[in-house]
Amino acid sequence: MLPPFDYFTYRSVRNSKRRERAHRFASLPAAYHTHFTAFDKSIINKPIEELVSEVQGSSISAVDVLRTYGKVAVKAQEKTNCVTELLLPEAETWAQSEVDLQGPLAGIPVSLKDSVQVKGFDVSVGYTRMANKPATEDGPMVKLLKDAGAVPYAKTALPVTLLSFESANALWGRCLNPHVPAYSPGGSTGGEGALLALGGRIGIGSDVAGSVRVPAAWSGIYSLRCSTGRWPKAGVSTSMAGQEGVASVFSPMARTLNDLTYFTKAIIGMQPWKYDYTVHPISWREDEETEAQSKKLRIGLMSTDGVVPPTPAIARSLSTTVRALKAAGHDVVEITPPAKADPFTGLHLGSQLLNSDGCVTFNSHRYSFEPSDPGADQLTRICNLPAPLRYLYYLYVRYIRRDSKWAALIRTFSHKSSAELWKLVAQREAFRATWHAWWDGESQQYDFILCPVNATPALPHKAMRDAVSSCGYTFLWNVLDYTAGVLPVSHVDPKKDALPMPYKKMLKHLGANHAIAKGAWMHYDAVKMAGLPTAVQVVGRRWQEEKVLGYMAVVERALELYWDSASGEGGKYPLIELD
Repeated sequence: MLPPFDYFTYRSVRNSKRRERAHRFASLPAAYHTHFTAFDKSIINKPIEELVSEVQGSSISAVDVLRTYGKVAVKAQEKTNCVTELLLPEAETWAQSEVDLQGPLAGIPVSLKDSVQVKGFDVSVGYTRMANKPATEDGPMVKLLKDAGAVPYAKTALPVTLLSFESANALWGRCLNPHVPAYSPGGSTGGEGALLALGGRIGIGSDVAGSVRVPAAWSGIYSLRCSTGRWPKAGVSTSMAGQEGVASVFSPMARTLNDLTYFTKAIIGMQPWKYDYTVHPISWREDEETEAQSKKLRIGLMSTDGVVPPTPAIARSLSTTVRALKAAGHDVVEITPPAKADPFTGLHLGSQLLNSDGCVTFNSHRYSFEPSDPGADQLTRICNLPAPLRYLYYLYVRYIRRDSKWAALIRTFSHKSSAELWKLVAQREAFRATWHAWWDGESQQYDFILCPVNATPALPHKAMRDAVSSCGYTFLWNVLDYTAGVLPVSHVDPKKDALPMPYKKMLKHLGANHAIAKGAWMHYDAVKMAGLPTAVQVVGRRWQEEKVLGYMAVVERALELYWDSASGEGGKYPLIELD
């Protein structure tokens, strides 16, 4: 049906897919809808390395493990709307006949971002136009998982366009934060964040500007952003096929750091380069992970990106982590990023590369009047302004509002010619070379960089319209293609984390009186955010997955051993208690 009448097609397909999902959940045997038993809780709380050993030794069956996680999916769906495609009962068949129950992930249920290709199921990526087109075969990533013994059991929520720290789309609806439902679970892999926080075990998401790290931070779990070529990515769908200016990477997520490390090691041990031509043949380097945990570390602290200062809750979690690391005997030194390649330059460069098509591609998949993401809509409106009007808008923002940072983004946010794109890629390479030389400098011999994941805890639904460009703490490392991990630290406290003055005065005091910072800070409210997780980010260099996981273990251990009785800071991060 032609536009605008295809709106009715959108409504029909949307309603049909939601009914299909509801029927799948309702058709599960009654056991899936009961309370967790002591047996279920023992499975959920046991490290996957132990579960694998028990499945391999036949002391527990893969189907029993799967049924426990089926319960997890049912309960998480009821609370957060995190599941798009339920892969049960098919997964029970896979657990009995298709997966290798002697593999390194024997019998371990794994959830997947909706964009991963699973035979017999849609890869809709939140677009109604892409629904009702089931994949005819498993993608390479799913083939590898099954060969390793893992059992895919659910596909999870994401935002339409995949360019948002929300996870809502017109096809499946809105995913909610597992701690405070009025807030986002993060994006674009928000469904994974919610499911894992509520008892899921391991999952896979993608990351082009923070999409496995922000959900980890906002939902209170663990994730690792792998460098390109370390984790398989073939056999997936995207909203912007062919966009390689800032490459999207698929990466692991988990409920615990122990599971994240084991999962990453298991996948790389499966030699993923034999499944996916994009993967570099780099075997797991056990010695690097071990070395990272066995020495005194020199840590670079990037307490702000110079664009959006961290809000009080985030600043507190970072400060607690720094004190814990120092108490453990490590050196922590505030860094000054290279002047010619500062974080704002990375944000400016990355935003041009990522949307060099003028926002055409991610909008091309929608039916007429099919709702999009508020942040993506904001970017599209700027891109679609005629050049003279966009220049006038730039002049107004730059010289009337005196906002040089937002003005710089506006001025260059447009469709790029091939020649312009080539220049941007050359600038990206120069940017990377500058950081490489900086980190190699004698005074910058840091083992890793510690920084926030985002300036705020989780934001309320639809806030991305204002905070769309507040992504510098994660996006910088995508532009550089550095390995980065996230681990939770604490939760928002309504008293400790309250603003000492109105946010506009606070930003003026911090020298960040511009629209990018205001768009994030305007939604900060420690009372309404009470209980939301706070987290930190551990950043290594390119292809340092083993080291970063080792450094994350050092940080986690330091936090667990640290306790400030006066402030009540430190200690082990508490996961959500299961019902």
